[in-house]
Amino acid sequence: MSHLSRIWIALIAVCVVSFGILLYLGSEIYQKAPPIPEKIISVEGEVLFTKEDIEAGQLVWRSMGGHQTGSIWGHGSLVAPDWNADWLHREALLMLESLAQQEYGAAYDSLDEASQAFLQKKLTQDMRRNSYDAATGVVTLSEIRADAVQDLTAYYARLFGADPEFQSLREQYALKENPVPDAGRRERLAAFFFWSTWATVTNRPGETISYTSNWPYEPLVENTPTPGVLGWSLFSIVLMIAGIGALAWYHASLKHEPLPQPSANDPLLSAKLTPSQRAVGKYFLTALGLFLLQIGLGGITAHYAVEGQDFYGIPLSELLPYTVTRTWHTQLAVFWIATAWLGTGLFIAPALSGHEPKFQKAGVNILWLALVVLVLGSMFGEWAAVQQVWDLDTSFWFGHQGYEFVDLGRFWQFVLLFGLMIWLTLVVRAIRPALRERHDHRPVVYVLFLSSIAIGLFYAAGLFMGKHTHIAIAEYWRWWVVHLWVEGFFETFATAVVALMFVRLGLIRAKSANSAVLFSTVIFLTGGILGTLHHLYWTGAPTSVIAWGASFSALEVVPLALIGFEAYESFRLRKASPWMSRYHWAVMFFVACAFWNLVGAGMFGFLINPPISLYYLQGLNTTPLHAHTAFMGVYGMLGIGLILYCTRQFADGRFWDDRLLKWSFWTLNGGLAMMALFSLLPVGVVQFTAALEHGYWYARSPEVIHSPLVETLVWMRLPGDVLFAFGGLFIVWFALKVMFRLKRSSEAVPVTETS
Repeated sequence: MSHLSRIWIALIAVCVVSFGILLYLGSEIYQKAPPIPEKIISVEGEVLFTKEDIEAGQLVWRSMGGHQTGSIWGHGSLVAPDWNADWLHREALLMLESLAQQEYGAAYDSLDEASQAFLQKKLTQDMRRNSYDAATGVVTLSEIRADAVQDLTAYYARLFGADPEFQSLREQYALKENPVPDAGRRERLAAFFFWSTWATVTNRPGETISYTSNWPYEPLVENTPTPGVLGWSLFSIVLMIAGIGALAWYHASLKHEPLPQPSANDPLLSAKLTPSQRAVGKYFLTALGLFLLQIGLGGITAHYAVEGQDFYGIPLSELLPYTVTRTWHTQLAVFWIATAWLGTGLFIAPALSGHEPKFQKAGVNILWLALVVLVLGSMFGEWAAVQQVWDLDTSFWFGHQGYEFVDLGRFWQFVLLFGLMIWLTLVVRAIRPALRERHDHRPVVYVLFLSSIAIGLFYAAGLFMGKHTHIAIAEYWRWWVVHLWVEGFFETFATAVVALMFVRLGLIRAKSANSAVLFSTVIFLTGGILGTLHHLYWTGAPTSVIAWGASFSALEVVPLALIGFEAYESFRLRKASPWMSRYHWAVMFFVACAFWNLVGAGMFGFLINPPISLYYLQGLNTTPLHAHTAFMGVYGMLGIGLILYCTRQFADGRFWDDRLLKWSFWTLNGGLAMMALFSLLPVGVVQFTAALEHGYWYARSPEVIHSPLVETLVWMRLPGDVLFAFGGLFIVWFALKVMFRLKRSSEAVPVTETS
């Protein structure tokens, strides 16, 4: 059996076993998710909430922006509180005050430590007791707790309404005025907040840990890390070290063949572009336009952290509140990078096969129109939903689904899936002849083909989240989209594309590319598929998820430990031959991708991956630290590199401006580094310290978020943001210059296109 055959078998085995385990654990989540009771009543029989209230409240939360307005179970935005930590702490304080009056006839703060400890013990017993009756579906609350719940229901009704006494707090939370105008919706929102908080502190039947494994950290009710959280964290670190050692041993044992002698001239210069390849140019320009828009929205969103309702004194929140700008900012990140990568697929497929199918150009143009409709339509729907102009059903279908990175309404999800099916059809019909041919790089083409199928199909996992899907189950399927679709199969696709680019340029041997791509895919997916579970530690999943997630998310770091070799090889290739100067900055963006893969995905990713660290860091600024440096640093830089490589095929030296590309490269990377090191990381450290000292609620409170130190650190982000924005302007300016010069050239000298 050949070496390549063994790697193919390993790849198939990894996928079959990993997805089998992932689906099994999904069934466990379905069965062991926190129950939604039919009724929540007081000991006196008063009905506080019903199941319909809780489910309607979840829809209200989703319609107003969901994860983009604070967080639930630690997932979401960062300026408003985590609503569960906020409710839990407020409920505990209200109950302690009532218990103090009941037991001692005095205020809780006036009691000595022994008396306070006694009351905290009573509080803990009351709140952690699981009173859910599976036979009747009823949860019964003590009289003191029922009173606290009613007080908090009134509190949140005022906060999410137009009560002038709460105006300052709404501004600190970056909420627009009167975010939920309907009083009935506000009461149902409180029902959802209570139930999702109840799950964080209520012990699972027969156990001494809550449905969310004692998250968030709240010492008042003994919500502290479990022994399993610490144990699996230590095991994951040991496993990661062992994995890095094994991979380093394997890498050292390989026979490294010298690179082939490059040809005297660029082998792609003689290649004639097909009509569909020329039509792909609009995808790259669209991607860069969306990138520039995303940068602008990111600046507005970041500013809302210091002026919650204004933008340098302009009352912007009534038209574009924080929830909308953050929704668009995160969604456009997916849209522009996906557009760049999908455009690359459409460009490279005919190049690999030498075949231009009938009506391929028409398909490319139709798909681009569908993309424009999707982007504009979904953005309008999200804005309208946050403005609460629609009923909850319409909001679900055409507005805001409330789940980060899959915010777009269900109708727009179908449009996106339909567009992906068109893309998959166009790529497959163009690449099919290359699959039948016997050539040296056939295995890499098959990896490209299979990853294209996965990209086309795996977004459908987002459709398993229905209107009333339990949030624990919705989180499970959401991360299939965010982690597997975006971070998994797109990365596999990009690895194959980059390898094929260098093979076509004659810079690496096809045999070497085959082994490298297949092996890296095996290693990446070994940790990547089950590594999805590290997002689900505190989302109502069983504790087995922590064990699997901790172990395999640690393995995700293993291939990144040797990423420096990839960066060095890419850096060397840019000078392999004089004509490689044509691709200098494309290769440099690939080098940047490798650098940020190590720093953003590796270092900053593992910072929040072990359960014990994520227990305290979930939803703090260490999360956007990882997100920005990994998403933009890895996928964004790679997307720009792919755009430059493809664009170089129809733009010769007359249309190329290396000076703008140089400025763009260094300002984008420098700005990203400044943003991370001057602001996001130090703010995350400040919040981490606050969480350790006072509880998670405090790290997300205005006392920390709007403290002079943190607001100063937020302003420290401005130089990096401005520098990064200039990088975006430079790359868009470069693209526009290429487009206009090509247009003038084509008008002066008519070009005959051939298939």
